Amino acid sequence: MAAGRALGRSLAAHGMRLVYGGGTKGIMGAVASGVLSNGGQVTGIIPEFLVDMEATRHSLGQLDELIVTRDMHERKHAMFERADAFVTLPGGIGTLEEIVEIMTWAQLGRHEKPMVFANVNGFWDPMLELVRHMREQGFIHTAHRVQPMVIAEIDDIVPAILEKLETVTDLDGADEVISRL
Repeated sequence: MAAGRALGRSLAAHGMRLVYGGGTKGIMGAVASGVLSNGGQVTGIIPEFLVDMEATRHSLGQLDELIVTRDMHERKHAMFERADAFVTLPGGIGTLEEIVEIMTWAQLGRHEKPMVFANVNGFWDPMLELVRHMREQGFIHTAHRVQPMVIAEIDDIVPAILEKLETVTDLDGADEVISRL
């Protein structure tokens, strides 16, 4: 939770808006809390069926912007459209699925947005080893497009993203293709 709050503080300090899945519990809730308590802006995007499972309606009311979607697919699409970068904190199956999809879209040339594994205490080492293995075995055919940053220190994430954003040419992705994904 401390890592989440620290990332939130850093986002707010750098004037960056948090766009996230809308949950007010767990590590992402801590990120949102860190942003809000430090004067930052937060957009939560959550499917209706998760509102009472991963959030409280009271907490959602404290967000600067709340978008309630019909389903997970619509949620992920809305998050992709609004985000300029993707940070993956330690998490579970849903977290893994979301970053793999973003990496897949990068591999297919649909975006160049920065992707970050917040490798707190080496949490993502097994996943990164698997990606390395897939690359070595030739299963990531456009490996030059799948280059997530791996950053262990939370305070280094936002500066690295800002530096990377200076080189990105296509923040929007290929809208006509993404809308069909």
